[in-house]
Amino acid sequence: MLDKLKSIQKRYDEIGQKLMDPLILTDNKTYVALSKELKSLTPIIEIFHSYQKYLNDIKDAQTLLNFETDQEMKSFLSSEIDENKAKVNKLEDELKIMLLPKDENDDKNVILEIRPGAGGEEASLFAMEILRMYLKYAEKKRWKTEILDSTETELGGLKDATVFIKGEGAYAKLKWESGVHRVQRVPETEAQGRVHTSTITVAILPEMEDVEIEINDKDLKIDTYRSGGAGGQSVNKTESAVRITHLPTGIIVSCQDERSQINNRDRAMHVLKNKLYDFYKTQSDAEYAKNRKNQVGTGDRSERIRTYNFPQGRVTDHRIGFTLYSIDLFLNGDLEQMITALSDADQKQKLENIGNNN
Repeated sequence: MLDKLKSIQKRYDEIGQKLMDPLILTDNKTYVALSKELKSLTPIIEIFHSYQKYLNDIKDAQTLLNFETDQEMKSFLSSEIDENKAKVNKLEDELKIMLLPKDENDDKNVILEIRPGAGGEEASLFAMEILRMYLKYAEKKRWKTEILDSTETELGGLKDATVFIKGEGAYAKLKWESGVHRVQRVPETEAQGRVHTSTITVAILPEMEDVEIEINDKDLKIDTYRSGGAGGQSVNKTESAVRITHLPTGIIVSCQDERSQINNRDRAMHVLKNKLYDFYKTQSDAEYAKNRKNQVGTGDRSERIRTYNFPQGRVTDHRIGFTLYSIDLFLNGDLEQMITALSDADQKQKLENIGNNN
């Protein structure tokens, strides 16, 4: 661990020197990239420096203790050593977590997709609530959101939605949300007061800004239509909305956010390239494909990562067995406690894997 930390310290110092180079200051792209890297390394360097300080304090106190004859002073030094050892152990645990392999997509923006699964109109209504939940969470995080495409039902539910979320660490936070979400409650249309179970699917894709995917024009079917609002009402009298179907894979992407058909086509192509990147990456990695299937599923009631139980007021994540009894706050965008629990469980598992491999 120390060798790795020293290597990071060396890189940190190198970047600091480069950022003072006049040539780098005039190269905006390189300057921004180096500044971003320096910022990412700063937290671990700060903890590493504290870790080194407490190690040195222990060494100094131990040296004094070896030559000290006064009993009161020896007791004081021993106590100081014990306190600093506890601090070192705590910082060592933090450093181990920070040195875990980082998901290369964690800093990326997100393409969020939501679709109702089993449950008819109730699933559509819940899909709309989950869309609002993520928009509220993004607002709390001060991220920017753009609804690229959405189709509502006549009762105000959601047939589907594609949202672009831009913000620091968006994927790192939201990647845990991919999968089937199950709701258990009494629908407003239920006369007998019976609890119904419905599902929706959530997919989280990292945005690949410079993704290079070759797309042959003959593989595309492009349709234009009028943008639609709630209940199918026309928002735009011109056919500015664009739907692109990639025939070889069957992937369909729509965009109606922009007034211009050209802009909508450009945005739709950008989303399509990201979805194709994800699709082909999945195909080339069997283990990734297995995980992806388990995450997103088909929307069937038996495939779920999380349950929202309204009668009991709870939200339970089945992957880690974590339950919150604050469903109203959760649906209002208060997701941080759940996301932290998922992240902590992932880190714990990775640390255990490293320990088992050593």
